[in-house]
Amino acid sequence: MKYKPRGFVSVIGPSYALVSDPLYVFARELGRALVDNGFAIYSGGKKGIMEAVFRGAKESENYFFGCTIGILPDSDRENSNRYTDISVATGIGYARNSIVANSGEVVIAIGGGSGTLSEIAFAWQYGKKIIAVDAFEGWAKELSGLKLDKRRRDKILKASDIESVIKHLQKLIPEKKN
Repeated sequence: MKYKPRGFVSVIGPSYALVSDPLYVFARELGRALVDNGFAIYSGGKKGIMEAVFRGAKESENYFFGCTIGILPDSDRENSNRYTDISVATGIGYARNSIVANSGEVVIAIGGGSGTLSEIAFAWQYGKKIIAVDAFEGWAKELSGLKLDKRRRDKILKASDIESVIKHLQKLIPEKKN
């Protein structure tokens, strides 16, 4: 039987989060919850939040091959983290942030520096719904609940925990009927 995900989300955040960092732990738990709720995950495919969310996805009892898709900045697919199922080697450096932002039906931002900020801006311009976790320092917290500019009427959705992220996703990406 072929598995079809409920939907696709992009998870963005800092590459500098270490395994012991609460940010990493949160992203790992989020990855597990996303797969438990039927979502496939895009990210930048490298370390930090990208590794954590994919690691959590693979730890889920509901894990399915192809649920972790890394959009890499370089040309070598082997440079992805070990939890990446599918590596897309773009060779376009930071311009890959545009692809990450546009790949998911919804973008989930956690913490973040300038790379995360660029992905949030791209997602906003592409008309993607953005869920920003406000539990950690960074651009996600700074922008949660705000509008970036007047090109859209909605705001960046605020989430404080994994449960609120999943509730937002369930409203934004309803289950498909077969």
